[in-house]
Amino acid sequence: MSENEASASPQEGKKSPIDLLLSLFAEVMPGEGLTALVLLADVFLMLVAYYLLKTVREPLILEGGGVELKNYATFVQALVLMGFVPAYASLVKRLPRMTLITVTLVFFASNLVLFWLLALLKVPYVGFAFFVWLGCFSLCVIAQFWSLANDLYTPDQGKRLFAIIGIGSSVGAVAGSYLAKWFAQNSNPDDKLSPPNVSPYVTMLVSAGILMVCLGLSWFANTREGSRRPASAAAEPPMAGKNGFALLLEDKYLLLIAALILLLNVVNSTGETIFDLTILEEAKRSTPNYESLDENAQKAAIKAFVGPFRADFFFWTNLIGAVTQLFFVSRIFKYLGIRAALLSLPLIGLIAYGGIALFPALAFVRLAKIGENGTDYSLYNTTKQALWLPTSREQKYNAKMTIDSFIVRIGDLLSSGASLGFIALGFGVRTYAVVNVCVVLVWVVTAVVIGRENKKRTELAA
Repeated sequence: MSENEASASPQEGKKSPIDLLLSLFAEVMPGEGLTALVLLADVFLMLVAYYLLKTVREPLILEGGGVELKNYATFVQALVLMGFVPAYASLVKRLPRMTLITVTLVFFASNLVLFWLLALLKVPYVGFAFFVWLGCFSLCVIAQFWSLANDLYTPDQGKRLFAIIGIGSSVGAVAGSYLAKWFAQNSNPDDKLSPPNVSPYVTMLVSAGILMVCLGLSWFANTREGSRRPASAAAEPPMAGKNGFALLLEDKYLLLIAALILLLNVVNSTGETIFDLTILEEAKRSTPNYESLDENAQKAAIKAFVGPFRADFFFWTNLIGAVTQLFFVSRIFKYLGIRAALLSLPLIGLIAYGGIALFPALAFVRLAKIGENGTDYSLYNTTKQALWLPTSREQKYNAKMTIDSFIVRIGDLLSSGASLGFIALGFGVRTYAVVNVCVVLVWVVTAVVIGRENKKRTELAA
């Protein structure tokens, strides 16, 4: 064992009550439980905030222009992230990690206050702007959180403790979607702020406050882990100043991760388009005399159907994800390994989209997306984060932010471009499903290759 590894090892002694409690879900060494619990709470609150905002986003964008406008918004997100990535790399080079995290979270919280004011003033196209912003926010904040977690833990600790931290992500998504459903069912189109007629935009202020609590938890976790290590081990190594794009081009392993994420998001975005199309068709079909209604009444009918339906979908998706995270992720990591976990979601995708190609009814599409997203938010999310354990600190922040933000949106953009073309040509749900099956086959091959490379990197880092 090297000097650095020894300094990062868990402290000797008896396990605390927190250590013992968390040991029900994964292997926890003495002294590790408190920080893991704080990080769990941190990502839990981030996901609560995101799902509160996400349920506001869906009806706003769909009623404002439908699936087509949603695809255009995805393109704008990619353009915004092209500027964000180098700006973030510049901050990483100049700021200590906690100052960086502080600046980022305060920036996003202040944005939410601004959106709330714009909404109250009835500024046009707030829904479109908010959709673009939320897509960037969710990727950047979550990517930065996992960069911190990767930075605080050694590869051995990460493989054991990420399954616990991921519980916060899965349970936070369940709690957030449940609260979001309540807001959706009790929202008032006149933006009255007094219960039970709660304005949907109040969730923006609530989420801004949650982000400030997350900032405090991040500071606590960073301070505690720093105090548990010698100064030489806790010190932050200097950065070379390379942005994420340059880091990707010089490292095969990072390119493989980028390819994996790209394929994942092409499949997921295409699946979302399939889901949106089937939901909209069902909303129209279930509304009496829909075609005879005026435009405003049609939009109101769609909003009334989509909001609660999406919130209910998010709840069941994240409940499945939470159960998987609680009882299966750590055991899959321990007994089957990361290489097997990497193949879980593409194999589910083959079954889901192969089935949709044969049976494109809303009930089956909903079931398929619950299975796909539930696995993505739990097992596959934890697996993606664990891929970064055998990388350098600069790669954890700059390259990870580039992949988890820009590359993700490029995948969405590719899917959106194809969707717009398919819509123009009049293709249906079955065509989307067949395309996804083809992409998933490439994804399976990529997962096999990256699993081998990860094993090599992990053995070298041991």
